Amino acid sequence: MTMDKLEAIAEQIRKSFEARTAARDQALAQARQLTRACSLAIRAVHRDDTETMDAQLREARQLADALRESLAAHPDLYYAGYTQDALKEFVEANVTCALIRNQPLQTPEELIVEPATFLNGLAEVVGELRRRTLDILRHGYSEEAERLLGYMDDIYSILVTMDYPDAITNGLRRQTDLARGIIEKTRGDVTFSLRGGHLEQAIGKLIAQLKADESKGPKRSGGSFEP
Repeated sequence: MTMDKLEAIAEQIRKSFEARTAARDQALAQARQLTRACSLAIRAVHRDDTETMDAQLREARQLADALRESLAAHPDLYYAGYTQDALKEFVEANVTCALIRNQPLQTPEELIVEPATFLNGLAEVVGELRRRTLDILRHGYSEEAERLLGYMDDIYSILVTMDYPDAITNGLRRQTDLARGIIEKTRGDVTFSLRGGHLEQAIGKLIAQLKADESKGPKRSGGSFEP
């Protein structure tokens, strides 16, 4: 009787493991698809391809919903690293696209993500805003670059106040430190571009003034030319 009962227990455990393994495999596939859709949405917004961006964000939303639904019976798998990493990418894509397009942000509740996942996704937005800012600065200083730098500062000012253990924030402190370095580099790039623009304007005015003076020709005084 003892062995029969033990075998019955083992069979139940095997069934449980098989169900969790199947759910894990499905979640991994969904997480990869979600990450890809988010990456394509971000690439599209950098290319100003709004149609593709919207399509990929819609697909990402569907994949995120499917991921949560498939793991409803397995909360331990839902809170696993690969699942939350994929949802972090989901946050990053939505926030990045919203800020670049100057659209309203969605809340963690609207995105249906955990607070720590939202904040970690927010931290990674800083890198995408730097990428966008550098693309702008290649064509010269622009107020748009200042706007994006302002958003980067706003994000950091929020992140730095989340002084809680890493077990609660899922390693947010390290992400915050990385964001600070990215912001300082970007601030230097924007400042350099702005000064370069001012210098270019000053040189342009000087050249225009010199050409204007030359066009007036030499001055005459008492029948002779004065240099």
